[in-house]
Amino acid sequence: MPMIMYSFLDQYDLAGKTLVPFVTSGGSGFSDAISTIKDMEPDADVVTDGLSISRNVVQDSESDIIEWLTKKGFIQ
Repeated sequence: MPMIMYSFLDQYDLAGKTLVPFVTSGGSGFSDAISTIKDMEPDADVVTDGLSISRNVVQDSESDIIEWLTKKGFIQ
């Protein structure tokens, strides 16, 4: 997980918030990011089936992103 995310999670109290992880990556996907977020924000609701998109297909991922956001109830 990028250091900026550690800093963000240290600085802000996200208790009671829903955290919806999504990443673009060169191959590592989420790695251990979701478990790290859950450890750092134990009182937040961390969605464990976030969206991971390879940097190689980002430009062609609009329909996948829309489908995921719809499935999660963020858009209709």
